Amino acid sequence: MTTDDTTTDTTDVDARLLAGLAGLATEAPAGLPDAVFARWVRVPSGLGDVYAAATAHGVQFLRPAGDAGLAGFTAAYRARFARPLVAAPRPPAGLLPALRGRPGRGPALDLTALTGFERAVLDATRRIPAGQARPYGWVAREAGSPGAVRAVGSVLARNPVPLLVPCHRVVRADGALGGYLFGAPEKERLLRAEGMDVDGVADLARRGVRYLASDTTTVVCFPTCRDARRITPRHRHGFGTLDEAVRAGFRPCRTCRPAGAA
Repeated sequence: MTTDDTTTDTTDVDARLLAGLAGLATEAPAGLPDAVFARWVRVPSGLGDVYAAATAHGVQFLRPAGDAGLAGFTAAYRARFARPLVAAPRPPAGLLPALRGRPGRGPALDLTALTGFERAVLDATRRIPAGQARPYGWVAREAGSPGAVRAVGSVLARNPVPLLVPCHRVVRADGALGGYLFGAPEKERLLRAEGMDVDGVADLARRGVRYLASDTTTVVCFPTCRDARRITPRHRHGFGTLDEAVRAGFRPCRTCRPAGAA
């Protein structure tokens, strides 16, 4: 083989190699960016501006903008979910109406990184109507784990999507509002904005009243239940425990389902 022949063979190999490499220089598959990145937006809410991160499956993380800013939000998100963030061109569908308190289904949520118990707790919490409150024991029972009241509190303290999963509507067993991820004053402000009679509930809690019953319907409810609000003062009876109410001849409300929530 001559020098020219060797040069020609090498050139052919290089050409084939370059052609092969060029074939690899194609656009990434359409779904690859969504599989790698979550997308963040900054939007207004009842707590002021919040940052939200969403995957292709739904909103995954939400926190107030606060003093930490985007850097703090990004660090908190990556520490919990181990995914990078990029800016989104627009908020996920349904997010803005939900944060403005408008009725509706709200945005899709991505809770796939949570355990089954955590998802059950958040699903139960999400069913609490606006302007109403339920104790931690109610959430535990609705989540299928009636003995896990403390664990419910731990899950809600780390709620990845507050406001969308309204953990501010969960209160202590004695009727007091209790703590909140963003502070007790914010919890009270949100509940008042939803129409809950916070002062009336606090007064009942101070007097040891955790359930209200009507002697016309013979039904006993949580004080914030929509049915309890209809009871006129002359027909209203207060009880400290559900057992007391049942022994007095009242039956648990089918709307707020207080049975077993003590």
